[in-house]
Amino acid sequence: MSAHHDHGAHDHHDHHGHDHADHGSLKSYATGFILAVILTVIPFWLVMGNVFDKSSTTGFVLLGLAAVQIVVHMVYFLHMNSKSEGGWTMLALLFTTMVVVIMMSGSLWVMYHLNHNMMPGMDHETVPESIKMAPVEKEMKKMPGMS
Repeated sequence: MSAHHDHGAHDHHDHHGHDHADHGSLKSYATGFILAVILTVIPFWLVMGNVFDKSSTTGFVLLGLAAVQIVVHMVYFLHMNSKSEGGWTMLALLFTTMVVVIMMSGSLWVMYHLNHNMMPGMDHETVPESIKMAPVEKEMKKMPGMS
């Protein structure tokens, strides 16, 4: 007797036992597209409308919205979830996120400390007038009869 495998219309397994994720519908793609457009328009409005007084606040809000948009793209367009490929996709995503956060925060930390330690006293009040002056103005002062 030979074994016969019945593959129903709703079976998402191939003959090797691999699980195939659902590739979405028009409704899910439309939802993802609308969310992506909204998450693009809001940051544009925040920057062009100068909504926040401090630019650092605007930057942090933009980073948050960018992170949300990354999740929207991964869920609605890349179809990543905890069920695809037995959870390995989500584990790889978490590892990648951790590495990116460590690299970005480390880079910002190094740049801040380089700026702070290499440029002490670079306040506008303590900078000599000769440094504040534009190069063209310096050259014009050197020339006789041009000042």
